[in-house]
Amino acid sequence: MKDEISRVLTLVEEGKIDKEKASELINVLQSKPERETFKKEVPYGNKMLKVRVNSEEGDNVNVNVPINLVKAVLKVGTNIAEKIPEAEKYVKDINIDLLIEAIENEWEGQIVDITSANGDKVLVVIE
Repeated sequence: MKDEISRVLTLVEEGKIDKEKASELINVLQSKPERETFKKEVPYGNKMLKVRVNSEEGDNVNVNVPINLVKAVLKVGTNIAEKIPEAEKYVKDINIDLLIEAIENEWEGQIVDITSANGDKVLVVIE
């Protein structure tokens, strides 16, 4: 804000605006809120894969997993899970390649958003 007020005073000195206009501009500058400071950018390896499941019956699941752990597990664990009879039915419909691609390309934000016919919701976000 100091720079902006200084610029207004310079305009007065140069004769480009009069004192009344300068006063009006300075009042506007002083009444506007200070700019918010932005969060420091988090390195991609420190981000989280967040899975949110909300059912119409009120059953909710919130899971936060470090992205580096997800990457390691996806590369190793999928092949193992497919070989276990009970686990196979849970992993066969998951698009693991999409998740791996998202991580390798350092995607951020929402990557899955599903709402079932009965209102159950699944949301997967990297942030």
